[in-house]
Parts: sequence; C-alpha cells; structure tokens
Amino acid sequence: RPGVSVGKEEDKMGIRLSNTTEVIFQDVHIPADHLIGEEGKGFIYAMQTLDLARPMVASLAVGIAQRAIDESVKYAKQRVTFGKPIIKHEVIAFKLADMDMKTEVARAAIINFLNTYYAVPKRNYTREAAIAKCFAGDMAVQVALEAVQILGGFGYSREYPVEKLVRDAKIMQIYEGTNEVQRMVIAGFVANK
Repeated sequence: RPGVSVGKEEDKMGIRLSNTTEVIFQDVHIPADHLIGEEGKGFIYAMQTLDLARPMVASLAVGIAQRAIDESVKYAKQRVTFGKPIIKHEVIAFKLADMDMKTEVARAAIINFLNTYYAVPKRNYTREAAIAKCFAGDMAVQVALEAVQILGGFGYSREYPVEKLVRDAKIMQIYEGTNEVQRMVIAGFVANK
C-alpha cells in the first residue's frame, strides 16, 4: 500500500534469526471496507491477541530451557573431574534437577492456559496467559544461566550453544508485555478475588 515502508533492521542481542524492523506509515489511507472487526474495538482486539500470544512466548521459553537442559546433560556426561563425570557430582545433579522441575512447571502453566481456553468459550483467560508467559520467561533465563554455569568457561564461549540460549531467553521476559506488566495483570486478578 502506498505510504507503507520498512525501516532499518535492528541488530539485536538475541533471536537474531527473526528480523526486527520498524514499519513506517506516512499518509497511508485505508478504505473503510478493509476494517477488521467492529469500529472502536481495536484496543480490545489487541489485548485479546496478546492473551493468545503470551502462551506462545511461554512455549518458546520452554523450548529454550529444554535445549539448555539437553546441552547441560550432554556436557555433564562427558566432562570428568575427580575421576567421574560431573553429572555424578551432587551439585551438578541438583542443578539439573532444579532446571528440569522449573521447565516442567512452565509446561504445566501452558497446559493450564490451554485447558482454560478450550474449556469455557468466551471465558476470560488473561490471568492464565499472563502466568504462563511470566513464569516461563523468568524460568528460561534462570535455566539458560544455569547451563552456562554447568559448562563453565565453555558455557561462556560462543563455541557452545548455551550462551546463545541466554541471549534468546532474555527477550521472553520482555516482548508481548514485560514480565513486570504480567505481574501487574496477575496482581489485579488476585486483588479482585
């Protein structure tokens, strides 16, 4: 459409395979018959869209965390200290157990959202969407950082994939509404019980 252009591509810290650009609208005219939905309800539609997007972000966060666990286990089985693989050391085993527990709870939050979404049509599922996104986003960062710790110096190196997982996990706390915003949403539901 005339007047629509794309700005420069951002050089981001993470999710670098997904390009991010600004979209510029200059004197753009949209015919009335192109209206989607009802006039005056754009904000409501946008919020409903975010409620569906947030669990998708949670799912991405779970995928990042699972990859961090998989890479950590692979490394911990190969790396030997004091005569045994580090996965046999309690401190590493407990880190992996905590990583797995947190990831599984995030999966459960997504399933809870889906159960709520499909159980009662037209029910408000904003709270469940916010919980899934917020918990999973925070969890992905924690789990990815633990993976870096398990791999030690190698975890900090770009030779291994876990440093990338930390960079990719960070956006999960930011986009589709920051986790601070999600906490505000959840707190509103708690206060109105």
